[in-house]
Amino acid sequence: MAKKMSSNKLHLAHKLYSAMLSLLFHPHRSSTTTTRPTTTTPPPPPPPSSPPPVVHHCAVPPPSMLTSTRDHQQTTTTLVVDVDSALLLRSSSGDAAVNLFPYFMLVALEAGGFLRGMVLLLLYPFIRLMTHTAAVRAMSAVAFIGLRSGARFRAGRAVLPKWLMEDVAAEAFDAVRTAAAGGRRVVCITAMPRVMVESFIREYLLGMEEDVVVVAPEMKVVWGFYTGIMEDEGRDDQHEKVVMATEREDKEKPAAVVGFAGSSEFLKHPLARRCKEIFMVSSNEKLQWRPLSRDKYPKPIIFHDGRLAFLPTATNTAAMFTWLPFGIFLGAARLAVALTVPYKYSTPILAATGMSWRLKNNHRPPLPAGGRGQLFVCNHRTLIDPVYVSVALDRQVRAVSYSLSRLSELISPIGRTVRLTRDRDGDGAKMATLLDAGNLVVVCPEGTTCREPYLLRFSPLFAELSDDVVPVAIAVETSMFYATTAGGFKCFDPLYYMVNPRMCYTVQFLDKVDTSPVRTRVVPSTDMANLVQRKMGEALGYGCTMLTRKDKYLMLAGNDGLVRKTGDDKSTAVGGIGKNK
Repeated sequence: MAKKMSSNKLHLAHKLYSAMLSLLFHPHRSSTTTTRPTTTTPPPPPPPSSPPPVVHHCAVPPPSMLTSTRDHQQTTTTLVVDVDSALLLRSSSGDAAVNLFPYFMLVALEAGGFLRGMVLLLLYPFIRLMTHTAAVRAMSAVAFIGLRSGARFRAGRAVLPKWLMEDVAAEAFDAVRTAAAGGRRVVCITAMPRVMVESFIREYLLGMEEDVVVVAPEMKVVWGFYTGIMEDEGRDDQHEKVVMATEREDKEKPAAVVGFAGSSEFLKHPLARRCKEIFMVSSNEKLQWRPLSRDKYPKPIIFHDGRLAFLPTATNTAAMFTWLPFGIFLGAARLAVALTVPYKYSTPILAATGMSWRLKNNHRPPLPAGGRGQLFVCNHRTLIDPVYVSVALDRQVRAVSYSLSRLSELISPIGRTVRLTRDRDGDGAKMATLLDAGNLVVVCPEGTTCREPYLLRFSPLFAELSDDVVPVAIAVETSMFYATTAGGFKCFDPLYYMVNPRMCYTVQFLDKVDTSPVRTRVVPSTDMANLVQRKMGEALGYGCTMLTRKDKYLMLAGNDGLVRKTGDDKSTAVGGIGKNK
């Protein structure tokens, strides 16, 4: 009897355990004890499988498929473009993931610092051994982990667009622009995180918002910081619905979705099966392509940030880290020579170290022998522009600046800089006092630096201070680092310039411009400022814009570029873009 009761207990325990497992693994399973009959709707039949896309191994989709023609009833309503392998020239050789390495290195160095860049460089041999997906995820993890997300992450908007646009193939760009201009929807897919490429695609590559869809992975964010984990695209179904809706937009004519890629990885993408035809460009064909010229950019790149003046491929990055220890020592030696040796002797010494300058046309303006001083107006490339004006003149000058760090002022070889406060009356009085004292005054009316071949809006104040001004056209070339920044530490600008392996300043003195009509109120000061800007732009081959300091900093740093202080030293905002200066 006891054995029978024990057997029943075991049997009951076994049934209870089985029921618990059933509930655990099948929580939505209907109970077998339900007696009321239920009516269930049969599942819908699976959709018919679409035929596989036809793959054409040729250069680009023909124009007849991208534009509406009378001879072709079927036109392409959507063009799906693989940005990584079709648009970028770097994908013409080697693995596509390895070719994306420089862009992740830009994020690592510019947003994370040299240590993060060193870690990513050390991982490069292992990245070459990984699959495409694993390599992209590994580079994303190193480049993004710990960085602030949202508005604080500006590398995608301020740094990357310049380098990505320089890597765009002209032939591929023409095909995409033809489709976009013909009213076709463009779907851009990429393996890079969205924060790296969305601004480049929407603002610079296509210059439109409504008819562009960007399919890219998202970086996971926790407490305002990137975790380094790249989430699955997860929105493939949503983007497929976008493509399907596009297919149904024109009910009267048949529609088509065409893919454009340069790698077989595109065929694994969920959107590839929505394409009826795929045009696949080979690596050999891309070797014959040319980069897109700057004059064909849909939107000119006038502002960009970042310290690197080169694309950080693995080889270039390794060369940079190899150079840095020696470069720091050489920069300190250059600075010591510049501060202690007269210009006559320091110029050949510094030129021997790679730090050179040249005077274009070998022309120096006559300097006043006495009385009132001379006003020099130059475009603004770096903080040390007045230094090279002084070197070219072989005379001490007085520089005026809106903002200058204490460190930059301390290591300046031309002495103390006069600080301006953006108070028009006060600033004008300061510069007039310097001129009345017989000084050679150097002013940069742009109010901020611009490293691209453009001139920003010239403030007209300089035209009201003297009867004539000497325009000075300045150009600077660096090989490794830019000596300007909008979002970094400005106090290091001169030091970054000194560390470059090679750099060259070009100074060109233009003919004097008579500004006396401004002082007699015959000509508005804004017209005179426009005239000086045009003369300088023609001499340099630069474009003239109406953009200001405020426009630059709002784009690159998210602020108006002013350091507000308490007390008597006031700072006011600069006006925005206007039709007239």
